[in-house]
Amino acid sequence: MQSPIVPHRRWWDFIQPTLDASGVFASLAIVKWIARGGIDETAQAMGLIAVVVFLLTGQLTGLYRKSHAGSANMEISSIVATWSLTALILAMLGFATRYSQEFARSVIFAWWVLAPALIGLLRMALRIVQQGLLRRGVGTRQIAIAGLNQLGIQMATNVADDPSLGFNLVGFFDDRNETRFNGSDHASHSLSGDLPELVQLARQGAIDTIFITLPMRAEDRIRELLDQLSDSTVSVYIVPDFFVFELLHSRWTSMGGIPAVSVFENPLFGVDGVVKRITDICIATAAIGVAAIPMLAIAAIVKLTSPGPVFFRQKRYGLDGREILVWKFRSMRTCDNGPVVKQATKNDPRVTRVGNILRRSSLDELPQLFNVLEGSMSLVGPRPHASAHNEEYRSRIRGYMLRHKVKPGITGLAQVNGCRGETDTIEKMEQRVDWDHRYIRSWSLWLDLKILIKTLRVVWSQSEAY
Repeated sequence: MQSPIVPHRRWWDFIQPTLDASGVFASLAIVKWIARGGIDETAQAMGLIAVVVFLLTGQLTGLYRKSHAGSANMEISSIVATWSLTALILAMLGFATRYSQEFARSVIFAWWVLAPALIGLLRMALRIVQQGLLRRGVGTRQIAIAGLNQLGIQMATNVADDPSLGFNLVGFFDDRNETRFNGSDHASHSLSGDLPELVQLARQGAIDTIFITLPMRAEDRIRELLDQLSDSTVSVYIVPDFFVFELLHSRWTSMGGIPAVSVFENPLFGVDGVVKRITDICIATAAIGVAAIPMLAIAAIVKLTSPGPVFFRQKRYGLDGREILVWKFRSMRTCDNGPVVKQATKNDPRVTRVGNILRRSSLDELPQLFNVLEGSMSLVGPRPHASAHNEEYRSRIRGYMLRHKVKPGITGLAQVNGCRGETDTIEKMEQRVDWDHRYIRSWSLWLDLKILIKTLRVVWSQSEAY
């Protein structure tokens, strides 16, 4: 019977949320003490609710999902984002239940300022303690890498970039002659010995953990090495070499007790997908309410200034490559929607004078808010291309169709990083697809919010769209 894979969790994974919860509750206690109000039952209840909301929100913003070792700015940003969302939820709960009336505004404001600062200080203190212990050898493990190749070098780099792992790399071990690496990317990395020497060190207890990064095709070598290492107490991990390829969104799962790892997958499963959908509905509804009158005015201007319909519905690929109809204000004299669709170019004669303004300001995209409400699109995601363009590029760009593993968006990571407008070369489209893949791999609610905010600045300051 196959044993399910159990994720390894470090002590950091347990202490960190406990410290964060302490920071949330302690900051409220400090503020109440300064205000001479004391921690009564009302304050205790509010503190506990805030702790629960913060820990749950932290899962959505990625505060606990990723390591922030060596990136203080990223960690501070995540803390502020998580607490801001927590404060918003608490404000909504307080407004609905009138619970917030029990607290003075000065107390609430001071708490909202002090909480993220205290959480950050506690995390900093934990980091200092952790690094001090690691320098003294407490909790460190001697590791070795079996296989001097691209994957092995990447493993060594990851270990060096994350000191919180507590790993001390002894070296690389391989049974291939070192002269085979001359002139290659591996030439700058030296071998500490061959595989028999690695086995000997493991049996002597000089190594705690071994990562096997030999290629999967070397099945016989791996089996022989595992058989020899079974005569030791060393911990052994096999790192499949398919990890050298670009994984879209990887996670472990179990199929009837048989472990499997996803290579191409949609990251928006379960709670994450529900949260993103709720966020889309709330923001899109609010945006339609604000933009209703401008949209009516644009519709009238489009109708009066050129013959043709107000809206243009173009066939594009949506989630999982299913065809959808994307709404736009008509900005051209033609409505190309067949097997061949010519991209808009600078000074394109098909674009009307009003359409030129709409395209440069992205106002022609406003009707896509209704696509968001109906569920065929999201506020943030890879921008959908015309179906004809998808068929053209899917055979020319490796991994092109993987961008459809999530819903297309009105804006995306590519658009706020300069990939906006005409893609007149294959290199430009490859760059856009690369940004789309990065978005899918690193999705979080906080990333969506940052993209939405940055989109407003990009639309205001740039004019690549035409």
